Amino acid sequence: EQLVESGGGLVQAGGSLRLSCAASGRTFSSYSMGWFRQATGKEREFVASISRSGGLIYYADSVKGRFTISRDNAKNTVYLQMNTLNPEDTAVYYCAADWTLVNLPSIKVTDYDYWGQGTQVTVSS
Repeated sequence: EQLVESGGGLVQAGGSLRLSCAASGRTFSSYSMGWFRQATGKEREFVASISRSGGLIYYADSVKGRFTISRDNAKNTVYLQMNTLNPEDTAVYYCAADWTLVNLPSIKVTDYDYWGQGTQVTVSS
């Protein structure tokens, strides 16, 4: 799978952005999908993940209630709606795909097989 993120940019605190991740290939529905982020000087961290069918979703505590992950298997696309952004959300955001036989999305970086190139999100105060 090839993954291409889009939708990043500069936004003021309190604003919103919607990230998209388009996947190539014909087996998108076989992958759990995740969003991760990496701020400068920090390790990559989990943000949200969604199962193959979209029925099971996990969020990091830091984004719960503000971010929403969703997927459209017909369009081979996963989304991350980000609301009430704050400067601590500034990072490069990556989408990732985990080929799995289990309909259970992982929160671990090491479980994911394919990664996009990342998209920068900058939140100004």
